[in-house]
Amino acid sequence: MFKRLRADIEAAQRNDPAARNKFEIWLTYSGVHALSWHRWANRLYRMHLKLLARVTSQFAKFLTGIEIHPAAKIEGGVFIDHGTGVVIGETAEVKSGVVIYQGVTLGGTGKEKGKRHPTIEKDVVISSGAKVLGGFTVGEGAKIGAGAVVLKEVPPHATVVGVPGRVVRIRGEKPDLQQEKLDPNAEEIRALKCRIHKLEAALEKLTGESFACTEEELFPVRAETSAQEEALSAAEREAEAAALSAAEKEEREEAVAEMQKEERTAQKDNNSDKNQ
Repeated sequence: MFKRLRADIEAAQRNDPAARNKFEIWLTYSGVHALSWHRWANRLYRMHLKLLARVTSQFAKFLTGIEIHPAAKIEGGVFIDHGTGVVIGETAEVKSGVVIYQGVTLGGTGKEKGKRHPTIEKDVVISSGAKVLGGFTVGEGAKIGAGAVVLKEVPPHATVVGVPGRVVRIRGEKPDLQQEKLDPNAEEIRALKCRIHKLEAALEKLTGESFACTEEELFPVRAETSAQEEALSAAEREAEAAALSAAEKEEREEAVAEMQKEERTAQKDNNSDKNQ
């Protein structure tokens, strides 16, 4: 147990540039604490004290924010950095040299029995928020990008990114893989369109009617947006016309008032001349 603790501390010192000394790591690093508690819980589990082992693992989760099933097999020299939100399932296996960042899940994909969690080989790096789901192997030295969802086996020294996870590099070089060339969603859409065209052609032969779609039927959202824009433009034009009418009416009223004022002034002048 102490040998593995030393290996965990050395892994933290090797992988974290912020680590200053081993005593600080042992005292403050939640990943090291979680692994130490797991060693004890795993020993209780192998002694068939499974309830006590689960209680221990839940207590460690409360202290560290890292949940590790007591049956998980974790070698010494694993580094869990920050660690909050990390979940490691019952049949998961993690080899030495692995680096796991916060929010990582090593989980299963269903309720099947037996081996249902991943095996992580040596020197794998699993970035923040990545999900590795299933009973497959992640090869030695592989890197899994942040937020990736890995659902199938990863070759050694490969880099995996995306949802679902896909291999983008092997030993630093871009692989010539079929998965890079095909988009399964696009392929499915093309197959459906082809089938629809064949069905329409068959119906046209049987009924003699055309089944061509209008632009509004093909793009209902676009048609609805255009109608809304036209209605908005009409409303704007009406408001503008109303504003112009109000302005013209005001100008006419001002002109009439001015004429009346001039007439009153002229009448006063005439009366003054008569009195003189």
